[in-house]
This record gives sequence, C-alpha cells and structure tokens, in this order.
Amino acid sequence: MPKKLPQAEMPAADYAFYGLVWAGTVMTERVDRALVKAHDLPVSWFEVLLWLASSPDPVPASILGNSTMLSRSQVSRVVDALQARGLVSRTPSVRDARSVEISLTEDGRRLFERADTTRREALAPVFTDLLDEDDLEALGTVWRKLKAEKERLTLEPPSPSAGSRR
Repeated sequence: MPKKLPQAEMPAADYAFYGLVWAGTVMTERVDRALVKAHDLPVSWFEVLLWLASSPDPVPASILGNSTMLSRSQVSRVVDALQARGLVSRTPSVRDARSVEISLTEDGRRLFERADTTRREALAPVFTDLLDEDDLEALGTVWRKLKAEKERLTLEPPSPSAGSRR
C-alpha cells in the first residue's frame, strides 16, 4: 500500500483545507447514494428542497439561487425537474412582476421529510455520532466565518493587497 504524507509533514492550513474538501466530498457522496437509492432524489435536488422547506413563504428564484451551492442555471434545471415531479410550484411574485417564487407542494413537503430522515441516518455514523456539541459548534463557527467572507468579497471588489491578508 502506498505511503501517505502524515499530517505533521503538511502545513496546518493545507491540512485543514484538504480535510474540509475531503469531508465534504465523502459526506456528499454518502448522502447522495442514500437519497438516490431511497427516494430517486439526487443530493442537489435535496439541497433545493431543504432551502424551500426552511422558509415559511415562497422563495424568489434569485434568492434560492444565491442560497444554494449550485449555480443559478443548475438551480433552474433542478427546479424544472422538481416541478415535473410535482414537488415544487412556481408562481409569479406578488412583489416583483419580473420574478418567480418557488414553494414546496404538499407532495414535496412529504418527500422532503422522508428524505431528510434518510439524510440524517446516512450522516449519523460518519458525522453526528462521531462529533460532540463542541465539535459541531466549532464547525458552525468556521462555516459562518468562511461564508461571511465570501459574502463580503461578493459585495466589495478585492483590493490589490487582499492576497497578502491573513
């Protein structure tokens, strides 16, 4: 078996970055397999359902596109597929005549609840059963920091010296 580079030989920032990428990939693949097998629902479709289920009101398509990890065109394709299955509906926005709002149908809500149980069961042995509350809070803190910086950079053009910031 080929030898792997131990953590001690890799800079901490590189190891942390690789760990985030690795964990995200492994967990996403695990959840995707479970959701497709149990519900014929790819993880990208589940992500859209998750955001819709967390909102009490219909969600403008543009907000949905900004909230997911999918591109706007991917969100549009996913919403088309979910609508074809009767899981979401599109309605003209009452606030903006140029906009469309997306919401879960009753069938979509029922499927989401079953799929969310499947997702939690798939993640438990490799995530929530392994980590304690402090670990989960630390990961949440890291995610909020990274997300806030991404949002800040989206709103503000980078300065020429931004690359030297720590």
